Amino acid sequence: MRPLRRTATAVAAASTMTLSLAACGALGVTGDSSEASPTKGNDITVGLLLPETANTRYDKFDYPIIRNKVQELTDKQGKVVYLNADADAKKQASQLQKMIDDQVDVILLDAVDAHAIADGVQKAKDAGIPVIAYDRLAEGPIDAYVSFDNELVGEVQGRTLLEAMDGGSGVDSSDKIVMMNGSPTDPNAKQFKAGALSELNGSVDVAKSYDTKDWKPENAQANMAQAIKSIGLNNIKGVYSANDGMAGGVIKALQAAGVTELPPITGQDAELDGVQRIVSGEQYMSVYKSYPQEAESAAEMAVAKVQGHDIQFDSLTQDQVDSPTDQDIRALLVPVVALTRDNIEETVIADGIYQLSEICTAKYKADCAAIGLK
Repeated sequence: MRPLRRTATAVAAASTMTLSLAACGALGVTGDSSEASPTKGNDITVGLLLPETANTRYDKFDYPIIRNKVQELTDKQGKVVYLNADADAKKQASQLQKMIDDQVDVILLDAVDAHAIADGVQKAKDAGIPVIAYDRLAEGPIDAYVSFDNELVGEVQGRTLLEAMDGGSGVDSSDKIVMMNGSPTDPNAKQFKAGALSELNGSVDVAKSYDTKDWKPENAQANMAQAIKSIGLNNIKGVYSANDGMAGGVIKALQAAGVTELPPITGQDAELDGVQRIVSGEQYMSVYKSYPQEAESAAEMAVAKVQGHDIQFDSLTQDQVDSPTDQDIRALLVPVVALTRDNIEETVIADGIYQLSEICTAKYKADCAAIGLK
């Protein structure tokens, strides 16, 4: 079963290179109380369960953006209760149960293990608490899903890797690459991998492929060290890394092995370290995803669901996805952008994710100047 089904709207949006944060007020819907009879007022509690801290985005972007948007939408009367599972599925199950016991009004769930959390989602449903899957598609009777177009992420990564490997002389199908995929418990990782393989299969030789436990950079580094021993340092023409953190581990392994010129390496999340590696030329690309749009949309969906604003909720969730347990789940799929040295200013700087001074520190000043960032 294909878990992701892009509607015509989603496919059209996927071709858009940049997004305005004004788009977060989806389709001009205001959420005025005249749309429906609210089931709750502004005094609502949103439970936010995020999966881990290895990726800096969750604490730096997702939580504060969701918190601020909920307060804005509820005249500062609503609150967000935030818990992070530190990549521990059992811990997250306990956190979910606590939110059920505390009778929060709605739960935004970014699952550590999408399959293992299904029982907890059912318990929330039985308790009358809506669950919106955030960023990762949890199993069980979720009410909606908001994330990025994950197969498109993989397609963008794979396509950009091939372009980098080309160098004007073409890519040979015998050229060997290593695939450093994400955690096997994360359904997004499977979609990133499928999207990447749709571009890479037949174009290059995937000599080694790893599913990296917990997305941890140190695990990616160990996997890459194994790949180097098996394939040979000079035979690796490119590395597909599913995110920036693992790209950092891959680079450490290559440098420890004595590489003289790094092959093209992909990433995802536009983490500051990743952006700086792109500036310096160590990492070829990342995938920039508009966290403000994803997070603000999730907050809008949560508030609309609790307050009974059905028109707004339906407008925000015009896509559909299938999980292994449920079909035709209402969803919002946000498009993505390939981030390279050529468009740093138009993406992460223009959207206010980073200041120029954060990227172009003393260590990277010369590299920034070389690509016109000054």
